[in-house]
Amino acid sequence: MPEFLQSLVRMAEKSDTPTLLEKILDFLVSAGWRLLLAIVIVLGAIIVAWLLRILIRRVVTRIVNGAKNKAQVDDTQALERSPLASARLVQRTRTLGTILSNMVNVLVGIIAIILVVNALFPGILGSFALLTAALGAGLGFGAQNIVKDVLNGIFIVAEDQIGIGDVVDLGLATGIVEYVSVRVTHVRDVNGTLWYVRNGEVTRIGNMSKGWSRVIIDVSVPADADVDDVEQRMLDAATALAKDLKWRTRITGYPELWGLQSVSGETLVLRIVMKTRAHAKDDVASELRLRLRAALGEVGLADLASVLLEGAEGAQRVRGANPPRTRPNPVAGDVVWKPKKKKPKRDKGPGGSEPPEGTTP
Repeated sequence: MPEFLQSLVRMAEKSDTPTLLEKILDFLVSAGWRLLLAIVIVLGAIIVAWLLRILIRRVVTRIVNGAKNKAQVDDTQALERSPLASARLVQRTRTLGTILSNMVNVLVGIIAIILVVNALFPGILGSFALLTAALGAGLGFGAQNIVKDVLNGIFIVAEDQIGIGDVVDLGLATGIVEYVSVRVTHVRDVNGTLWYVRNGEVTRIGNMSKGWSRVIIDVSVPADADVDDVEQRMLDAATALAKDLKWRTRITGYPELWGLQSVSGETLVLRIVMKTRAHAKDDVASELRLRLRAALGEVGLADLASVLLEGAEGAQRVRGANPPRTRPNPVAGDVVWKPKKKKPKRDKGPGGSEPPEGTTP
């Protein structure tokens, strides 16, 4: 201990009543311990945040490496070209890892600040309880839209509703997703405009890049054309496309004829559909139109148009043209009539008389 502090302590011991010097020493000792406690809290918060971030990073790395090993590739970009494409899993995992890391930093920082303030000024939190409650209510009311955006964004990312590269319809914008965060989603439309859509404002999502899609083409032919012959030509052209080595990897189902859709003026409208992979819908539709045009050239093709079913018409065609499966009605074979032992009692007609013979009550 320095000689100056030792002399101050000896002077304080000689006095029977607390002096100003003793009060100053007590304050310095108490402040030193509080400052040391605050330093320990800050160091502990830094260590805890560092360990949690390492844990999150390890989990994310393990999931990403697992996806890469399963796809047998070395880099993330190659996952998109892999037959076991897991790029969406990698994107979603890394995004959630970033979210969790940010949440850990914020929570640990808030807790550390509260503990440090309580250590330096033990009674200040109770004194400012009302003020902090009012401040928290004001911030909560003002930041409710941000909280809504973040929560909705977390669910969008966690449930894999959309991913980078998907063609989506968010109601507010339609285009290709270029970036997904917990607060906003960036969508580039066909004109090149980049739309920033807040996740909290998204009430519906139409993803055109997941699973499969369906090409729907209406063919208009003259009213005097042979419908059966035209349908057979259409089906042959579509079946040949589905079996083509170049196109069969993009087509997921056999073509279906949905029959005559309408008769307008001097034309008949016939419809043919085909299930494809989501990303290949436009290419398959273009090739199918070319083949239908070539196949129906002799018939006198009037028009070819791709159709997008919506509303009630789209809802009725969700399951396709196939009728619902029901049990067949029993068909009687050789019927053997047997005399009845007792004649059933008949109901009388409206006027009180019995119905004539040979009629059903």
